[in-house]
Amino acid sequence: MATTATRQEKDSIGIKEIPAHVYYGVQTARAVENYPISGMRAHPTLIKAIGMVKKAAALANKELGLVDDKRADAIIAAADEVIAGKWNPEFVVDVFQAGAGVSFHMNSNEVIANRATELMGGKLGEYTVHPNDHVNYGQSTNDVFPTTMRLGALLALEDLYPVLDSLASACETKAKEFHNVMKSGRTHMQDAVPIRLGQEFAAYGVAVRKCTDSIRRASDSLRELGLGGSAVGTGINTHPDYREKAIANLAKMAGVKVVPAKDMRWAMQSNWAMAEVSGALRNLALEVIRISNDVRMMSSGPNTGFAEINLPSLQPGSSIMPGKINPVMPELAAMVSFQVVGNDTAVAMAVQAGQLELNVMMPTMSYSVMQSITIMTNMLRQFTNFCVAGITANEKRCEYYAQSTVSLATALNPYIGYAKAAEIVKESVATGRSIIDIAREKRLLTEAEIAEILDPVRMTEPQYPLDAAKDREKKVKS
Repeated sequence: MATTATRQEKDSIGIKEIPAHVYYGVQTARAVENYPISGMRAHPTLIKAIGMVKKAAALANKELGLVDDKRADAIIAAADEVIAGKWNPEFVVDVFQAGAGVSFHMNSNEVIANRATELMGGKLGEYTVHPNDHVNYGQSTNDVFPTTMRLGALLALEDLYPVLDSLASACETKAKEFHNVMKSGRTHMQDAVPIRLGQEFAAYGVAVRKCTDSIRRASDSLRELGLGGSAVGTGINTHPDYREKAIANLAKMAGVKVVPAKDMRWAMQSNWAMAEVSGALRNLALEVIRISNDVRMMSSGPNTGFAEINLPSLQPGSSIMPGKINPVMPELAAMVSFQVVGNDTAVAMAVQAGQLELNVMMPTMSYSVMQSITIMTNMLRQFTNFCVAGITANEKRCEYYAQSTVSLATALNPYIGYAKAAEIVKESVATGRSIIDIAREKRLLTEAEIAEILDPVRMTEPQYPLDAAKDREKKVKS
């Protein structure tokens, strides 16, 4: 059996054999052995973000003369490759790992150091560019990881925003398409007054846009970075100008607004920003669950459900019932949203778990928020394209429900009063006859009044009282 070539590396614990070809080093190898937990590795956007942080730091250290030009240039070139995703397979530490993200951070330092050494003509493990002394100069996990997870979330959110806009636009398009489709409203899962199908979809669009605004506002709290705070937020082992320069470099290369935190200790102690963003994502998830439930209910059937709308047929729905088609996209939307709600609970528990100068629970915060953003982005793209955009209305069924709802009696209140309208509702429920038919039979309304009552605009928008209603009001008062 062939054996894998190895090389020896040494850290403060001792000497260790690691595969000769890998770009990570001894501390990463120990982490791989220590944390075989989930099999899940760092999010690609988080890897990109730490590549940017390392490049920003190297640029600042080079400008300040803290790392010599040759080593700094090699670090910058290696970091560029990390940013491009070239070395993602070398980031092998599990997402559930040592507190504060030390293992992920050292994985990054070692990969960049080994690649920079190679670029300078050296061999893997020689560390002409050292992971701690050069790549990590003036830095600590305690300021690098919180900076990285904030930047990673900001970058990931840039992919979510256009998807949210597409969903809102799709709902708005359906609102126009279904503008004239009357149906029964429902409250408490019982008949309510008529509503236009388009009005329901317009409201969905508003909900999505409000969620988007909420996430954007929450993300502003991620823009204050503690990079330069070093170990406990005091900036030990950093140049006085390093912090400003490094963060300015980071803003320029990332293309997002980031600024030095007003208080570096606060930026290290508190991860409130992650809780705020996670909470906004949770609120989006709650709205998506609600909307997906409505879509499933309105499309239920085809023969024994509401059947007010038709969803695109995407796949067979049963291994035993022929011809069955299920609302798979709304189901997917709900399940993904449940996960986002659960992730928010994990973030909340982690955010409150800090002690004194540091919250060491950052890896689970980062993983949870990044996963929430990613799965929500991917799910909403599918939900929009494969469900909402293809929804059609079953207009005859909707009109039937609009005419059949017992709460149509509400429109009679201005004409015959609440008490008489309630009696008509009782008779309608008992006999199955429509509200209008009973009112006509009892000669409580003229045909002109019936026509006025059934006018779709009058039933679904605020209107001035009609003359007949005004006349009744005068008679009551007299």
